[in-house]
Amino acid sequence: MARYHRHEAREWAREHLRGVANVVIPTMTSDFKRLNEKAIRHDVETTIGHGFAGALACSEVAVTPDEYEQFTRVMVEQANGRIFVVHQAVFNTLEDNIEAVKRAEAAGAELVLLGYPPFFYPQSYEDVYNYTRALCDATNLAVMLFPIPTWGFSRLHPSDLPIPLLRRLIDDCPNVVAIKAEGGMPHIMSAIEVHRAFHKEVVISLPIEWEYIPLSQIIPIQFCGTNFSAYYGSALPKIFNLVQEGKFDEATQWFYRLDAARKAFNSVPQGGNGLINRVMWKYESWLQGYNGGPLRHPTARLYSRDMAALRRGQEASGLNPTSDPDEAFFVGRNPE
Repeated sequence: MARYHRHEAREWAREHLRGVANVVIPTMTSDFKRLNEKAIRHDVETTIGHGFAGALACSEVAVTPDEYEQFTRVMVEQANGRIFVVHQAVFNTLEDNIEAVKRAEAAGAELVLLGYPPFFYPQSYEDVYNYTRALCDATNLAVMLFPIPTWGFSRLHPSDLPIPLLRRLIDDCPNVVAIKAEGGMPHIMSAIEVHRAFHKEVVISLPIEWEYIPLSQIIPIQFCGTNFSAYYGSALPKIFNLVQEGKFDEATQWFYRLDAARKAFNSVPQGGNGLINRVMWKYESWLQGYNGGPLRHPTARLYSRDMAALRRGQEASGLNPTSDPDEAFFVGRNPE
């Protein structure tokens, strides 16, 4: 259960949403019939060892509601308070998401990343408000709103979740504690507008590392997540600390050092049509010591040309990827 009351959620967030949060993707056993708990625990420990403050329990994979609840419980148990666990609220319907968030709360998650189902097709922002309000009202957990083009709301407004809507939600939902500001990507106007409008009330996250590192040197940003930064190993948490200490020249040198890895990351298919290629993210983190291993079908596939590009990018940036052969990824470090 959350370690705060609903009316204390914003105070909790201001204190605890500091640092960088990555994404943990559940691993299946070799027969694809159940979760590999040992692999999940390995990924939580690696997350902690790399200096992350929190981790998203990824739900956008082929797992059942029972398996997702188990996944969340295992992450929370292994973390044991050393990092916070984030529930990814992207299931099929509002009713499914209300059930899932209640399960996540019971399992010990402390933050909700609120998304929208693929077949939610609002006719107006009043529909978006009603959906979001219903989900926020259904949980005592802190909620992070998430403007991003993924939801298809750009047809309603270029910022995806415009300021008047966010204003209503912040005023009406005391457990809205943060905004993951990716609205209007690839442009940063919406992120800057959201920060300007709301940073005194809720935590503003800039999760994209190539935006976070420069912008955090001119505006205060206490949280960067959830994101793909396991690809960089411990680098982004280190950069976050440098920025917090005002060591901007060192942080900038890290930005340039990561350039080869960043370009490699952006050269391969990270997803499309609103769905992230989670097997690609799994491989990217495996290069830095995470478990790797099976994901249940249907899933995207992983090809040698992309693995080669990602490995070369890490090598060129001095990130020392694993020397294990790529075929070992498909088995994972803790096979069951």
